[in-house]
Amino acid sequence: MKMIKSVRAVFSDAVFLRKTVMIAVPVAAQALLNTVTNMVDTMMIGTLGETAIAGVGLANKVFFVFNLLIFGIASGASVLSAHFWGNHDGKNIRKVLGISLILGIIGSLLFTLPSFLAPEAVMGIFTNSPTSVETGAAYLRLACISYPFTAVTNIYVAAMRSVGRVRTPVVTSLIAIMVNITLNYALIFGHFGAPAMGVSGAAVATLTARVVEVTCIFLYVYGWKTELAAKVSDLIGYPKTLIKEYIRTVLPIIGNEFMWGLGVTMYSLAYGRMGDTSVAAVTIAQTIQDMILVFFQGISAASTVILGNELGAGRIKDAEKDASKLLWLQFTASILLAVFCIVTRNLLVGFYDVSETVLKEAAYCMLVYGLFLPFKMFNIVNVVGVLRSGGDTRFCLMLDSGSVWLIGVPMSFLGALVFRLPIHLVFAMTLTEEFAKFFIGYRRYKKKRWLKNLAAGVS
Repeated sequence: MKMIKSVRAVFSDAVFLRKTVMIAVPVAAQALLNTVTNMVDTMMIGTLGETAIAGVGLANKVFFVFNLLIFGIASGASVLSAHFWGNHDGKNIRKVLGISLILGIIGSLLFTLPSFLAPEAVMGIFTNSPTSVETGAAYLRLACISYPFTAVTNIYVAAMRSVGRVRTPVVTSLIAIMVNITLNYALIFGHFGAPAMGVSGAAVATLTARVVEVTCIFLYVYGWKTELAAKVSDLIGYPKTLIKEYIRTVLPIIGNEFMWGLGVTMYSLAYGRMGDTSVAAVTIAQTIQDMILVFFQGISAASTVILGNELGAGRIKDAEKDASKLLWLQFTASILLAVFCIVTRNLLVGFYDVSETVLKEAAYCMLVYGLFLPFKMFNIVNVVGVLRSGGDTRFCLMLDSGSVWLIGVPMSFLGALVFRLPIHLVFAMTLTEEFAKFFIGYRRYKKKRWLKNLAAGVS
């Protein structure tokens, strides 16, 4: 009965739903567009064979880890910016943007340089298959050039969301995606008079799309003279109180995402030792899963902005009530999508032009994912949205990193290399880390230590 009342309270609060939808839907739409693009890329590359899809899938693990680093920077900046926006402090929002851009560009170069100069060595970390190494290296050498552009785009987009400008990133993503898909079709297969470049063509398409996207962002930010249209002097020269708060709040998030990303990449190392068929199956399943994930990315982004604005304005009780509603909204959506995932799994994987063995294993992976989905999505919204919104970032670092490295990574290697189980069972063993994270994270949420105003002590 209490559960029904809580869910009913969420859907009867029109003001709360309007605030959430205005942020969550554009964020989810943007994430969905990016995921659909990745799915189309995978389907196009899949026609080149299992080795191509495995090689590119593993090469994109480099981007995955890099993107988590950038997500950490952008997410941390978004938390602080949301508090400053609630406190009507545009000056410090631009300072946070400046610090984040410096860190993001430096971080991107740390990934771009080794991937460009020695892509075969980087690919050798993920797989011992010579053909996958060769294919992935051809893709990685070109795709890695897009990393600095991606870093700048994502940091600006996070800042834009914090000040309520959530629609423009969707439009810029749509433009970039149209460029990406069109060039993929042309350059992978040699249409429209272009050369047939295979996986290298997919990399060129990705690079071009990223350049187009960041160009569109700058045209909007500076052409419309938004709050983020900063001079160089606005982006540098940081007060000590801001640096202290940035270090305390943002650096744990960066460390959180990076350590978590490295841990998840270790899963790929285990999968990569199971052969191209297993890698192809889990790559297909994870691409589809990313489409389901976008809704919860929207809720977590809405949590960061809504709760951050309220905490920054000193409305602590409002933040506490809205956090509860956001988690109940997540619970309702996760149950519905878990059922959808399980019921339609065979239909969803059937769109891929691969062998029956790969399709069967991918469908089993989807079944496993559906069973774990409510726990996983609570963890995403609670950690990324609720706990971080109030600056409880050091706890999130320990929770995320500990669950991955102490449970997920050992389980993946035990299943893959010791017990030599099928990929869907290894996938299930890996996801058991979500159980521990759920129970510990929920207990932390109930303690209310995250209910803090981060803007109060910054001059």
